[in-house]
Amino acid sequence: MAVAQLAGATYVLHAPEPVGQVASLLSRLDSRVEGRGPFIVGFDFPIGIPASYARCAGIQRFLDQLPHFGTGQWSAFYDVATTRGEVSPYRPFYPFRSGGTRHAHLTGALGMTGIRDLLRSCERGNSNRSDASPLFWTLGPKQVGRAAIVGWRDVIAPALIQPNCSVSVWPFHGELDDLLRKSRCVIVETYPAEACLHLGLPSPGRGWSKRSQVDRQRLADLLLKWALERGVTISERLGAAIRDGFGSHESGEDQFDSVLGLMSMTEVLLGHRSCAVPLEPSIHAVEGWIFGQAPAS
Repeated sequence: MAVAQLAGATYVLHAPEPVGQVASLLSRLDSRVEGRGPFIVGFDFPIGIPASYARCAGIQRFLDQLPHFGTGQWSAFYDVATTRGEVSPYRPFYPFRSGGTRHAHLTGALGMTGIRDLLRSCERGNSNRSDASPLFWTLGPKQVGRAAIVGWRDVIAPALIQPNCSVSVWPFHGELDDLLRKSRCVIVETYPAEACLHLGLPSPGRGWSKRSQVDRQRLADLLLKWALERGVTISERLGAAIRDGFGSHESGEDQFDSVLGLMSMTEVLLGHRSCAVPLEPSIHAVEGWIFGQAPAS
């Protein structure tokens, strides 16, 4: 994760650090704020469900249903299906492993005609970027389902059921300004491929790869230029990491992604990018939206 601290009218951005135990993440961040006001957390996994799946499963509001996943008739919800026969609206994540698996196994069991039916509106590609990976498909380097399982089960759902909860989830609970006034913590969804566009970078996969240290190094000047133009302070360690392309180790891409998400959030919080959301009721009730993504996209 990458963290920014408000300093006067701008932010100081710090180098990525390990998240640590996910169950205690929000409480540890709360302690770091030390009473200086609300804090906002962006997660790089879907926060919301496709409207098509919500209709299939009889879910009217995502946040109302979230605490019930993993209990009762939803007890197997977080268990990734090992065979096509195990897939159902009550156990939608698939497959557990590769080998003979098909998108059709998932879509057929959920009553969809194709895999794009399982994309939320904000995940659909446009002229600037490609489709995101569908929430429930848990295979391949782009899959996001396993991260969503951990994030929903171990972080967001427990936070929402705490007595005197002071955690809000944007945009389900309302507009950002209102949430920052009434909540201690506001949770939003970020997406690195979308964040690249917010920062003036080309979309990943279009001439460069986030997995390549060399390609990440080539983007260093653009990221540092963004910080300079926005009056954002880059810590010495973060500046060195950006110029180095976040190293040659496998975690370099994850560190890079965390910084992209943080910079994109900062772009919104400093007022350079809107956090408006489309008016469709399904987006506010079940699908959610990517922080900073233009409604028209």
